[in-house]
Amino acid sequence: MACVGPLAQLAAQGAAPYTAADVHFMSGMIQHHAQAVLMAGWAPTHGASNAMRALCERIVVGQRDEMVLMRRWLDDRHEPVAQADSPDAAHMMMPGMDSSMLMPGMLTAAQLERLDHARGPEFDRLFLQDMIRHHQGAITMVNQLFGSRGAGEEEPAFRFAANVFADQTTEIERMQRMLANFLVAAP
Repeated sequence: MACVGPLAQLAAQGAAPYTAADVHFMSGMIQHHAQAVLMAGWAPTHGASNAMRALCERIVVGQRDEMVLMRRWLDDRHEPVAQADSPDAAHMMMPGMDSSMLMPGMLTAAQLERLDHARGPEFDRLFLQDMIRHHQGAITMVNQLFGSRGAGEEEPAFRFAANVFADQTTEIERMQRMLANFLVAAP
């Protein structure tokens, strides 16, 4: 079957076309990032430490910017753009999944509620534990993308996924150090 439209132009240029797995990844990662933004957005109202507030601000700013980029990537390819504006972030799933299957690293409704009810040092501890798992889930999603035949080969999709992997890995290391220091300092 011959390529037509934008795919034909990419093929003629020798560029790898994007795949359904790329679209699936971008759509899912928008939802995944939205939950991280929700969680990090609680820091100012939940008595988080100054260090935690700074970390959460970086997460909110960085992941909101990435959500804009992912929406633009989808829109530029005339693909449906995931809506992540729902306040019910606990049920954000990969497109096509049933309601019992959350994306890797996503918090359940009960876990979100527990974090939302935590205050002060308890919020800091739970946030770090939960966000480390959440970021590990994002890395799993990147690995799944790169493990899919032909996926992640289009230059912008590859670059974005590789950056997510690098950024999330760096933030996990930072949060693990913060958590270790927190646990040592805990009474």
